[in-house]
Amino acid sequence: MRIAFATCAIWPDGRADDIDVAKIVGAEFRIWDDESVDWSAYDRVVIRSVWDYSHRVDQFVEWCRSVGTQRLRNTPELVAFNVDKRYLAVLQAPVAPTTFLEPGHDLSAFDSEIVVKPNVSAGARDTGRFLPEAADQAAALVAVIHASGRTALVQPYLAGVDELGETSVLFFGGMRSHVLRKRPVLRSAGIAPLADTAHAPAAVMFDADLVSASTATPAEFALADVVHEQITERFGTPLYARIDMIPGPEGEPVLLELEAIEPNLYMDLVPGSVERLATAILAS
Repeated sequence: MRIAFATCAIWPDGRADDIDVAKIVGAEFRIWDDESVDWSAYDRVVIRSVWDYSHRVDQFVEWCRSVGTQRLRNTPELVAFNVDKRYLAVLQAPVAPTTFLEPGHDLSAFDSEIVVKPNVSAGARDTGRFLPEAADQAAALVAVIHASGRTALVQPYLAGVDELGETSVLFFGGMRSHVLRKRPVLRSAGIAPLADTAHAPAAVMFDADLVSASTATPAEFALADVVHEQITERFGTPLYARIDMIPGPEGEPVLLELEAIEPNLYMDLVPGSVERLATAILAS
């Protein structure tokens, strides 16, 4: 089986998270928007470090469709679903309470801390948390998001994340692989500062201690299983999926995001996870 790992021009040789898996399956790193690449020459094309896609979503989704459902993992249909965070309104699972502000709709007054983020983004770009006295700043971020043609998501800031962080359950080939714990990303009020690189994520994403191997509670596993089952019923078994959760208003887990396009998998933290992903790729 000839396998390509789709990456981007920023990381033409892939990112460290993928190197060991690529060696096991014999994958070649190829830049997703390189028009010289003959994708039909590969039996499987695995989306990995395509971190610039959110700036050209339509082009990226069209590329996915051109590679095709039989070849691309995850499939173009799942990618098209997952690029737009409005999937939170589609999945039948508890999520952080969310208001979707389409372009032309203004931010309403609020009396408690909120989070504003775009429906299409990665790495906490154009994302911030705002107290009521910073309503003008929050409205300005909404305006920036709308000016780009995107929808703004407005959610209450759920303070349980300050203590417990995010829990991520990862699935490879339909099976749970490992659990991660991420420290809070929005650690102070205001827009999340970005790293000083092209198409940069939030600077905090590069903290060495941001993520650690962890365990999940029965309730967290149950929520992750529900989300994974729903996308499997809709799109078939994903090659990989990361289900991110935070404590909800009453402490119960709620879905923060589904990551099925280019998630960091942090396999260096969990022995055996590299081999599990390699096995899933070869069986896909």
